[in-house]
Amino acid sequence: MTQTSSRARTVGEFEPAARPGPLDTALRTVEIVIPVYNEEHSLPGCVRTLHARLHERFPFPWRIAVANNASTDRTLEVARALAAELSGVSVVHLDRKGRGLALRTVWGASEADIVVYMDVDLSTGLDGLLPLVAPLASGHSDLAIGSRLAPGARTVRGPRREFVSRCYNRLIRLTHGARFSDAQCGFKAARTEILRPLLEKTRDDAWFFDTELLLLAEHNGLRIHEVPVDWVEDIDTRVDVVSTAAEDLRGLWRMARLKSSGAARIPLPRRPRPAAEHPDAVLAPDSGRSRLTWETGCFIAIGIVSTLGQALLYWLLRGWWPPALANLVSLLVLTVVNTEANRRLTFRRSQTGIGRAHLGAGALFVVGYLVTSGAVLLFRESRPHASAAAETLVLMAASVVVTALRFLVLRLAVFRGHTS
Repeated sequence: MTQTSSRARTVGEFEPAARPGPLDTALRTVEIVIPVYNEEHSLPGCVRTLHARLHERFPFPWRIAVANNASTDRTLEVARALAAELSGVSVVHLDRKGRGLALRTVWGASEADIVVYMDVDLSTGLDGLLPLVAPLASGHSDLAIGSRLAPGARTVRGPRREFVSRCYNRLIRLTHGARFSDAQCGFKAARTEILRPLLEKTRDDAWFFDTELLLLAEHNGLRIHEVPVDWVEDIDTRVDVVSTAAEDLRGLWRMARLKSSGAARIPLPRRPRPAAEHPDAVLAPDSGRSRLTWETGCFIAIGIVSTLGQALLYWLLRGWWPPALANLVSLLVLTVVNTEANRRLTFRRSQTGIGRAHLGAGALFVVGYLVTSGAVLLFRESRPHASAAAETLVLMAASVVVTALRFLVLRLAVFRGHTS
C-alpha cells in the first residue's frame, strides 16, 4: 500500500439516524468521504447540502470526512472551519494529490461499517444515496456503485464526455469481461470488512483507482450493486481527460497482467450457496449433471456459431488468398471469439483467468489449424478441380472434430479444478 504522511485527524461520534425504521440498525454506521483538491469555493455548498440531507432523511448513523489532497488554495482552511461549525464533519489532510490515495487512506482507517465517497460537485443526485447504502446494510451486496449508464439513469452532460465515458466502459467490458456498466461515476460505497483486503491490493493513487477496485472485486466473486442515478455535469472540473485516459489504459493493461498471473486473487469470506426460503420447496438434485448439461449445450451452440463464422470468413478470404492462409486467418479470429464466449458463458462458474484460458486455446489453435488445414489440403489433392464451396464443407466437417476436441481439453484441462 502506498504510504503518505497526514496530519492527525480528530474523529467524532457518528451522528444519529434521522428517522429510525426497518432499515436502521445500531451497527450499520456510515462514513461519507469527499476527496478535494483546490475546492475552496465548491466545498462549503457541498458539505452543507449533504449535512442537511443526512440530518433530515438518512436512516443510519453517519459522519462526513473531507479528504484534502495537498490543496494549494484555502481548501484546508475552509474544511476545518466547516468541521468546527457542523457536527459529524472531520478533515483529513494528505501531503500528496490523488483521489485513489485519499480514498485508500480514509477508507482503510475508517471505523464505520459502510464507507461511501462522492464528488464535491454533487453531480450525482443525493436521492441515490440511500439506495446505494441499503443493499450493503442488509448484507445483500458487497459494493455499490452509482451508474450513469444503467437503465433508468438520467444524465445531463455534453457529447464529448458522454462519448469518452461510453467508450471507456465498453473497453473495460471488452478487455476484462466486466459486468458493471459505469466504472468512473463518483458515487460508490462498500462494506468495510470486505473492502480492506481489496485496498491492500490496489496500487493506483489517482483516477484509475475506481476501475481497479471494481475489477478486483468482480474478479474475486464479490457482489456489486448498481444504482441508476440522476447526474448533471459540472464543467468546473479538475480532470485532465487526455492524461487520465492514458493512465486508465496503462491501468487496464496492469490489471490484465495481475489477473492472468493469479496475483489478483484475494482471500475473502465466501457467501453461502443459495438456499430456498420456502420450507416445502422442491429442489433439483445437487449434482454435476446440470452443470455438464449447461456446459455441453452452451458449447455446442457456440461451436455451431463459430463453425459457421469461420466457414463464412474462409469463403470470403478464399477469393484473395490460398487455402492455408485463408484457413489460418479465419481460424485465428474465430478461436479468439470462441474462447472468450466459452470463458464467459460455457464455463462462467470457473475462476480461470483470461490469460490461462487463451493460453490453453492457443495450444488448441495449433492442433485445430493442423487438422483443418490437413483436411482441406488432402481434399485439394484428391479433388483438384473442386469448388471453394466444396472446400468449405470439408473445412466445416474438420471443424466439428476440432470443436469436440476443444470441449474435452477445455473442460478436463484448462478449466479443471478451477470451478467454484
